Amino acid sequence: MASSSNVPLHYSTSRATVETDMYGIPLKPTWSVQELLSSYPAPSISPATFKRLHELSALLPPEEGTPDYIKLKHDLEELIKLVEATKLIKVEEAGNIGIPDGRVIAEGSGIPLDRILREDGDVRGQELLSYASRSVDGMYVVETDRSR
Repeated sequence: MASSSNVPLHYSTSRATVETDMYGIPLKPTWSVQELLSSYPAPSISPATFKRLHELSALLPPEEGTPDYIKLKHDLEELIKLVEATKLIKVEEAGNIGIPDGRVIAEGSGIPLDRILREDGDVRGQELLSYASRSVDGMYVVETDRSR
């Protein structure tokens, strides 16, 4: 558990010491996607592939050689680089362990909704009917314009 003092915590990684706040969150980014991707070779899209991608997307490509063409081609090449870099990630086979538990609150614990203390004046349940303009037998009545 984090201490209540305002002294930043430090933890050690294999690379360097990272300064963190009192909750263990790094004060500065520890890595960047741009830095990681810069180590991968840049792919190149041929004009024919660029045109075909637009045809498949039912879009009109910008004229070849224009600033829009150059920017869009560069952006597509960067996306391809990201996808290719993602493919290179080695994922360890963990067997069939099922779906990981992604809950914030651990299984078996939670917020006791039946024991929440209410502030004075907090209206709930059937008490809310007192604010309705019309109610019958504990039910809200809503007028409609349509006839039955």
